[in-house]
Amino acid sequence: MSLSDAQLDRYARHIILKEIGGAGQKALLDARVLVIGAGGLGSPCIQYLAAAGVGTIGVVDDDDVSLSNLQRQVLHGTEDVGRPKVESAAEAVARINPDVRIEPHAHRLTAENAAELVAAYDIVADGSDSFATRIAVADAAHRARKPLVSAAVGPFEGQLSVFRGWDGPCYRCWVGEAADGPEGTCAEQGVLGALTGVMGALQALEVIRAITGFGEGLAGRMLLFDALSMRTRTVTLPKDPACKGCSHG
Repeated sequence: MSLSDAQLDRYARHIILKEIGGAGQKALLDARVLVIGAGGLGSPCIQYLAAAGVGTIGVVDDDDVSLSNLQRQVLHGTEDVGRPKVESAAEAVARINPDVRIEPHAHRLTAENAAELVAAYDIVADGSDSFATRIAVADAAHRARKPLVSAAVGPFEGQLSVFRGWDGPCYRCWVGEAADGPEGTCAEQGVLGALTGVMGALQALEVIRAITGFGEGLAGRMLLFDALSMRTRTVTLPKDPACKGCSHG
């Protein structure tokens, strides 16, 4: 495919980067990315993927917009309260970039439907708020050999990594048995709204990197961000030879 005059203008700041260029922008336009959750992390991730020209974005979310979401879920507005998040997300993306197609999945991702959802996309970006969902996503992505860009936040902390369990650690290598432990929610613990914007934007950056291949990504490493001290650090993630997720390939 060739870029139209309008696309050359829209994506000029990407195209001028030698690490992306016209070929990278075409790869973005051809890409299919599945985003799990249109909430605090999914909102900025979806916005930046759409602005970057990712051609097809699947959005999985079974929730409606509530007033308490709006402190951090910037994809939605006051007028969207009560509407399905996937519907609000689709309208927001249409305003951002007409090149982008949203595929809404207005249901929860489960262990039963994860494989079918993941199979239709090139890359998965997970910003879900439950371990059960995260494990289902991670297992499906590993089995399908699709890169998983995983972001999570606490009240003042964020983490981000890329999991490719067939040639490095998988998500289960990182969480171990923590996936079976108790979970806290934003409603119970609170969360700094702008923190989700930081981590969601970084998540979009790693998706764009996975598509275009620039620089050094986070596969095999975890980025940790502390908003209280305004410090970041990156730790190496070892592959667990006894991992339930990837020890057998």
